[in-house]
Amino acid sequence: NMLKIWRRTNSINVQKVLWCCAELNLPFERIDAGMAFGVNNTPEYRKMNPNALVPVINDDGFILWESHAIVRYLARKHGNGGLSPADPRDYADADRWMDWYATTIWPSLQPVFWNLIRIAPDKRNMALVETSTKKVIDAMAIADAHLASHAYVTGEKFTIGDIPLGCALARWLNPAAGMQVRCHASLGTLETHSLELALTAVAQGFTVLKLKVGLVQPTTELF
Repeated sequence: NMLKIWRRTNSINVQKVLWCCAELNLPFERIDAGMAFGVNNTPEYRKMNPNALVPVINDDGFILWESHAIVRYLARKHGNGGLSPADPRDYADADRWMDWYATTIWPSLQPVFWNLIRIAPDKRNMALVETSTKKVIDAMAIADAHLASHAYVTGEKFTIGDIPLGCALARWLNPAAGMQVRCHASLGTLETHSLELALTAVAQGFTVLKLKVGLVQPTTELF
């Protein structure tokens, strides 16, 4: 049976899973759910995911939610030794960067994104945007320093560890979505190569941030 994914493409968590599928050349059946699509608050959906969030996958009867768990599962099943490193230390390294995104990047990036993109101007908490922006800049500087001597977060090979950070960079440095917060000078260039988007950005004293951004196209419809 073909993999099923309940999703909406403007979810950063869904974008991680779609990117993973693209890297693995993995076909799937798309089922729109969440926000404008509804579906996620139905009893049937909550039975699959009691959190009522996207994404959710059904892989031949195996139901899984949480985007990082899905990425790890698909990569290990279909890309072991490639997208999912076979060496325990390399895998732990990739895993570390996925967790770092979850504990350090997203908690600060989320309030910036929601206030500037999804919340009406008169209801925005700009003080929170200010403090969160500073935290994101400090965190991105850590990634930038690491990537100055590594092609990707785990070294010379693209792995699952790059996917969450790549999605975060696409959101943070996306002019079309108005997210060039505190990023000045040149935002670099965007070059599309089939399903891959090579993103190079120069921002806020960074050197060069380079990550593939897969299916995360720089268009407002994703936000």
